[in-house]
Amino acid sequence: MKAAAVLAVAGARAFVMLVGLLLCCACPFGAWGVDVVVDGGAAVAGGAGRRRVEVGVILNRRTWLGNVSWACMELAMEDFYTDVEHANFSTRLRLHLRDTGPDAVDAASAGVDLLKNVRVQAIIGPQTSTQAKFLAELGNKSLVPVISFSANSPSQSCSQTPYFVRTAWNDSSQVEAIASLVQRFNWRDVVPIVETDDSNTRFIPDLVNALRKAEIRVPHRCRIHPSARAHDIKRAISSLKENWTSVFVVRMSYRLALEFFQHAKHEGMMGQGFVWIVVYGLTDIFDIVGSPAFHVMQGVIGMKPYVQDTKKLQNLRQRWRKYQSESPGTSLSEPTISGLYAYDTVWALALAAEKTEYINSDFPRSEENNWSSDFDRINTSQTAENLRNTLLKIDFSGMSGKFHIQDMHLLSMTYEIINIVGREKRVVGFWTPEFNISKSLNTSVDIDAIIWPGGDTTAPSGWLFPMNKSLQIVVPAKPGFAEFIKYENGTLKGFCIEVFEEVINSLPYKIHYDYHQFGNGKGESNGTYDELVYKVYLKEFDAVVGDITILANRSSYVDFTLPYTESGVRMLVPVQDRRQKTAWTFLQPLTTDLWLGTGAFFVFTGFVVWFIEHRTNGEFRGPPVNQIGTIFYFSFSTLVFAHRESIVNNLSRIVIVIWIFVVLILQQSYTASLSSILTVEQLQPTVTSLDEVIRKGGNVGYLNDSFMPGFLKRLKIDESKLIPFDSPDEYNEALSTGRVAVIVDEIPYLKLFLSKYCHNYTMVGPTYKFDGFGFAFPRGSPLTSDISRGILNLTSSNRMAELEKQLYGDTTCPDKDDSQNSSSVTLHSFLGLFFITGASSMLALILHIVITLYNHRHELRSGSSQSSWCGWFAILSKIFHESDKPNAPQKDEPTMANANMTVDSPGSTPNHTTENFDSGSDTGSIPGGEGTPGREVFVQDPDPLSFAYMLSGGNNGVVSQALANVSTINLRSMQAAQ
Repeated sequence: MKAAAVLAVAGARAFVMLVGLLLCCACPFGAWGVDVVVDGGAAVAGGAGRRRVEVGVILNRRTWLGNVSWACMELAMEDFYTDVEHANFSTRLRLHLRDTGPDAVDAASAGVDLLKNVRVQAIIGPQTSTQAKFLAELGNKSLVPVISFSANSPSQSCSQTPYFVRTAWNDSSQVEAIASLVQRFNWRDVVPIVETDDSNTRFIPDLVNALRKAEIRVPHRCRIHPSARAHDIKRAISSLKENWTSVFVVRMSYRLALEFFQHAKHEGMMGQGFVWIVVYGLTDIFDIVGSPAFHVMQGVIGMKPYVQDTKKLQNLRQRWRKYQSESPGTSLSEPTISGLYAYDTVWALALAAEKTEYINSDFPRSEENNWSSDFDRINTSQTAENLRNTLLKIDFSGMSGKFHIQDMHLLSMTYEIINIVGREKRVVGFWTPEFNISKSLNTSVDIDAIIWPGGDTTAPSGWLFPMNKSLQIVVPAKPGFAEFIKYENGTLKGFCIEVFEEVINSLPYKIHYDYHQFGNGKGESNGTYDELVYKVYLKEFDAVVGDITILANRSSYVDFTLPYTESGVRMLVPVQDRRQKTAWTFLQPLTTDLWLGTGAFFVFTGFVVWFIEHRTNGEFRGPPVNQIGTIFYFSFSTLVFAHRESIVNNLSRIVIVIWIFVVLILQQSYTASLSSILTVEQLQPTVTSLDEVIRKGGNVGYLNDSFMPGFLKRLKIDESKLIPFDSPDEYNEALSTGRVAVIVDEIPYLKLFLSKYCHNYTMVGPTYKFDGFGFAFPRGSPLTSDISRGILNLTSSNRMAELEKQLYGDTTCPDKDDSQNSSSVTLHSFLGLFFITGASSMLALILHIVITLYNHRHELRSGSSQSSWCGWFAILSKIFHESDKPNAPQKDEPTMANANMTVDSPGSTPNHTTENFDSGSDTGSIPGGEGTPGREVFVQDPDPLSFAYMLSGGNNGVVSQALANVSTINLRSMQAAQ
């Protein structure tokens, strides 16, 4: 960049040398016209004794800018030196006007003349950037400041042209305002339209950089030559119509801009959907041209430096009326901003002249004044250099605002945003470095509503579908899985096509499109999907619609929409029933630990019941073998609720009730689990992971022309083990014959396959994340975001559910993966119940032991003299094995009462029974035990009659017989007592 700048400056110097040669011939013929002199001291008394500061002015008064600027300079000279504050100044400016044309040679020759023959200390002008390029070199040579209020800086760096001072805002300062405005409306693309002259040398790079910082793309630029004819402008507009972007930034001269917008309006580009932003410089066209500009630029947005309306400015507007006739072709009601810059430039130079230190005999006259224009003989001026240094320090409030030079430019502050509506320039907001885009200068407030081209108040989207163009869409050829894309009678159908057309039809604008098949005419594809996507990158097609998977490498060439299908890759494997029915299947419902635990609790519960009932219940007495059998029989018979032994102790009954509840739950769980084992198939996959396939050396199948080969190679699967297939039928044949162990494919394909072959296969293994199917568009296509929003709206509606139902059908096929464990019931499931029954049984056992020992405490005390363990064990064994008998009746109690009562130990249940007598026994007396007079006789009836049976009318004499038996027992008891 530095080398290019140096070459540019060197070229300019060479050109100025050439100008010097031409001036020898040009100057004698009066190429600059009449020397117009404005003396700042002519109207001031006593002005003869003041120092004159000669200032050259180079303008083209054949233009409106030259006329307005010169008029404002004359007003500034008059206002400055008639001001009371400046009456005592010791210096007076004298302006020497050189009225040149637009040619750079004329401006350069005028500058040489002013330097050599007038010996000016400063030059104001020129108007154009092309002229400024050469005058800046003159300033560097002579150390004379060249001050311009309209031309741009001729170089990228101020250090290259230190004597070129621009008393206007830096054009590049408005690029930040333009970028903020574009960012405010979320426009992503902007096309600059500029005139190819020197005025845009710095502006376009600065604009592009500002837009890129705001993440706004500049897809291309439109350049128009200053001498362009009508057909050139039409061709440029036609190229703009073929692109998607509808946001344009325009910077060109007034003449060219007016012709450009006239053609744009004729081509329909000043209607709805378009955005036109004109930069400062072009916003004055409405004051200069008037109605023709308003007519063709309705809805245009413009940037303009903000000028505060002060009393001085109002007075200047009143005085301006007499100068309106001097502006040809215009009806200016007030001076333009360029005119205000010219006004302030004169004031600043007058202030600087008063503060500058002057050197006598500075800038000596040439030896011979013969209209010589020898560039090499131009002398330097130390006074002019001092004037330039002083000018850079001047700071005051001028007509255009605060005058303060920074980096060789007037310091820019605030821009106002105007909107052309009718014949009015509406101010809709401002741009400030502090608040950015705002309606107010002091706070951040949203700007007023903008009337866009076409009269619409809704902000355009920033792009439009190209006029008179159809979207060329390429679709893949699918030999298999035709449900996604298929041709029927020359018409494209399928899930992908239906989704795309649903989204396209929901857009707020109309898009014409044509389908093209990526096939060979035989239903086969012309290449892989990667090759298909690359066709869009090469701009052979405008979009790809189909089952295109969103991949990172593909997104480097195209932009994808949001996915419209489920994402991910999984394995498809056969399933088989892993549960074998054998002679021992009945053991499978319960796990081994549960079987052992249940058996242990059966034995424990039987033991507790036997221990409690042993002393009081005759059914739990007898030989040891019988008692052991009773324990096992009683406990295990509760499993089927077939226990017949009577329970006489309340503690035993509590234990039995809780145990029966546990047995009931255990039995129901066993029944349910066994039914599931015998009736339901336990289908499980033959393979659960790709590692298992790799370890066993199995083959892996995949869909042809997809990205799967590269993906499977990354998973370290040997390429020789990969087999491509084209259709679901081929998948089924390969899996069923064992040709491949698994099929690895995307979930939408596998779901479609399982809708046909649900019972024999399943998806297993981890889900490898991919983004699903999407539509592909060229990079930067504005359609991508709108289509993505349409997909979001579609997927959240019932319509997408209907489309998926048409694709996959109504049947659902649940996964049968390795997460399905055995249906056997485990010990862990019954820990709570076993704890409850175990705790209750143990508590009942402890209570029974405590009560029994308490009832036999006298016997324990009498045996306390025996200190040996054998003695204690004998006493406890005697207490446990002897039958629990009632206490003897009191003497004063009737014996008849004793016959009807039984005294039991605490915790036992009264048991009134009768003793069976053989037919051959003596019924007149009851043999009593030795030493046991008055012993109560217990008679046990093995089959007691139920109460309902005794009350039934069909059994004659049953109640009478029972009463007779009771009377007989009482009589015998009385005889025994006598």
